[in-house]
Amino acid sequence: MADLSVADPLIDAVGTAHSAAPTNARIVSLVPSITELLFDLGLGSQVVGRTHFCVHPADAVEKIASVGGTKKISARKLAALNPTHVILNIEENTLDLAKKAAELAPQVIVTYPKKPTDNRQLFALIGGIFGRAAEAAVLTDRFNEALATLTAAAGAWPQQRAYYFVWRDPWMAVSRDTYIAEFLALARIETLPAAAIDRYPKLIVSEALLRGADLVLLPSEPYEFGPSDVAAFHREFPTAPPVRLIDGQMVSWYGSRAVLGLDYLRAFGATLAALN
Repeated sequence: MADLSVADPLIDAVGTAHSAAPTNARIVSLVPSITELLFDLGLGSQVVGRTHFCVHPADAVEKIASVGGTKKISARKLAALNPTHVILNIEENTLDLAKKAAELAPQVIVTYPKKPTDNRQLFALIGGIFGRAAEAAVLTDRFNEALATLTAAAGAWPQQRAYYFVWRDPWMAVSRDTYIAEFLALARIETLPAAAIDRYPKLIVSEALLRGADLVLLPSEPYEFGPSDVAAFHREFPTAPPVRLIDGQMVSWYGSRAVLGLDYLRAFGATLAALN
């Protein structure tokens, strides 16, 4: 089984040490991927609140009260749930939201996976706090197996440079200092621009800009790109490199979905390699 000692003591992303939660803990998750993780660790019955972006597992979360979005919540709705723990993420939530949560819940757990392997400690942290260490170890073993399988396959693939656009009007890409870029790198997909001041830089897209890329990736979230966007991109930039749609959740969500994401990326990368 996986070694969970890296999360003992259970210290979150801002250095707060947490103790074991009671079995009747009331958890509010303000991070969609962690809401899914809580259910996959067997903690669904303790999740009393979520955001409206928390969509997995679909049949279960629809029964759980929403307190708002990932940037703005209703303090009244959160207080009414009487939470013992609120789970946040540095990138997805705001500092003001964190301060508000701290006023309304005894424990605030802050997460911040920066690269795929950080999922191991995330599993251990959440599993350790809420009495699901064994389940976290099983999930970690599944993650390690999926990562090893992808790494072995990717060794035979060519390096490719890609613009991964998360938004349009304006066009926004991901810098290499992001979880998404680190995840794609496992499949030898190197994101552009190579150097960026912002983690999600705004770009003026042109055929000249695109000449440095082997590939353009249009994800399903946060902007929901679809087939019509691929066709429009080719019309606007006729000499652009190949444009592919990609499942944004699979390459940007951490938590338990990262295990599925590794398998997805292996299949996606194999398809790209076969086309070269």
